[in-house]
Amino acid sequence: MLRIGTCSWKYPSWEGLVYSSAKGIDYLQEYAQQFDTVEVDQWFWSLFAGQQPKLPSTRDVQQYRATVPETFRFTIKAPNSLTLTHYYQQKPASEMNANDLFLSPSLWDQFRERISPLREVAGPVIFQFEYLNRQKMASQKLFLEKLGRFSESIGTEWPIGIETRNGNYLNETFFSFLSEYRLAPVLLQGYWMPPVAEVYEKHQSLLRRAPAVVIRLHGPDRGGIEKETGGEWNRIVHDRRDELAAIARITGHLLNAGIDVYLNVNNHYEGSAPITIERLKILLKT
Repeated sequence: MLRIGTCSWKYPSWEGLVYSSAKGIDYLQEYAQQFDTVEVDQWFWSLFAGQQPKLPSTRDVQQYRATVPETFRFTIKAPNSLTLTHYYQQKPASEMNANDLFLSPSLWDQFRERISPLREVAGPVIFQFEYLNRQKMASQKLFLEKLGRFSESIGTEWPIGIETRNGNYLNETFFSFLSEYRLAPVLLQGYWMPPVAEVYEKHQSLLRRAPAVVIRLHGPDRGGIEKETGGEWNRIVHDRRDELAAIARITGHLLNAGIDVYLNVNNHYEGSAPITIERLKILLKT
């Protein structure tokens, strides 16, 4: 099955593209009338120095569940309190402070309990790992050992997707590991990562064995496109039609292999996620 949606949904500038009005509406309710999936990133930002991790509010979770139909699917970004090895540095040369909650099964249990009302409408929960230099993680081998122990401890109740922002980690060892543990590869287009098409060509045999594949379309320059658009996400400012054609081709190959595919499109990719999706649908002939 193919699902195409956006990264978050609360954008008043989508009036006329997705929404009937920029104000006074239930954004998610109107969004779910056009799309069958969305990425929830608001719960990612959870790790703050001197504080307990910020977890989703019960009210928000219940409201989201009540708003969408049973056929809808959320891909949910796990809290960065689970995926950061260290707290963010306030200054480049400041001391690095380890995050003791990195891949904590106990914290996962708390998060899982908070989002439990969404279980029946959940796609992969995305664990997004930042670029891990040698100070933060000595080797890929150590990273996979830690991730393996975590995966064994939490079981398979929830589908899990893994995104690494270490381009050199995207090798046969990594994708074989994901296949062994039945974890979904999350492939990122943008942010200095190798193109998704390149990764797919090298590792398609393993990717075609995945429980699902998530492809996230982000651009290379978040700050730059924000300046260009002024925060108005209703037009294409960077035409990436060649990349989209490659993404459509890869998606078709995966679907033909029986793999569920989630395409999560960010405004920062071309300038307007809903318009990008319409362009993708034409290429996919859906």
